[in-house]
Amino acid sequence: MTDKHLSSQFDAELSNISTRVLEMGGMVESQLRQSVYAMHHLSIETADQVLEIEQSVNRLEVEIDHDITSTMSRRQPTARDLRLLVGVSRVIVNLERAGDEASRIARMTKSFIEAGAPRALPVNDLAEGAQHAADLMHKTLDAFARLDVQASLAIIEEDERLDAEYEGFVRKLITYMMEDPRTISTCLNLLFLAKAVERVGDHAKNIAEATIYVVKGADVRHKTAAQRESAVQ
Repeated sequence: MTDKHLSSQFDAELSNISTRVLEMGGMVESQLRQSVYAMHHLSIETADQVLEIEQSVNRLEVEIDHDITSTMSRRQPTARDLRLLVGVSRVIVNLERAGDEASRIARMTKSFIEAGAPRALPVNDLAEGAQHAADLMHKTLDAFARLDVQASLAIIEEDERLDAEYEGFVRKLITYMMEDPRTISTCLNLLFLAKAVERVGDHAKNIAEATIYVVKGADVRHKTAAQRESAVQ
């Protein structure tokens, strides 16, 4: 078998892995958007649909992880191909965890509805934050598909804005609880929902960092904006 043929097979394996990652990403994005809808419209039916997708996401993670391990052991990739496989491994872990957060949002939304969610509390504000997080996940998957470093840098900065929104929402809930102790239980539920939303943003950021690693070989985790810019030059 010629080296060219081996190379073609390896390229096909890498392409298949990348395609399946984007398929998994599409499932997680669907979970996120449906969880946002369930939260915004207080829909138990939509929350149940989110939970139905969870098993498919988990199955894909296991299958892709097996493909990565198999390819690494058989092909012994070097340089950028190895970075791609390592990066993809980081991506699927964060996708699965983002899917877990979407499922957590769906479960908590169901409990929130069944408990008789007060309309006076800022559920709409939280839904807007969740929509922002879902949009961020869409952007980071697009950046990964295109291996776009500049878009990935922008996503990391946007996650910092999402973190600021989360902190503002927490302050608002604290105000509600101080003004009316009867809302404490419901506000605590909303705090758990808000934290799940914030974590979705974190996973989108982590995928952006993995994209930069694939393209530049630079680890920009826990770096300042200036350090990230310097690392990708």
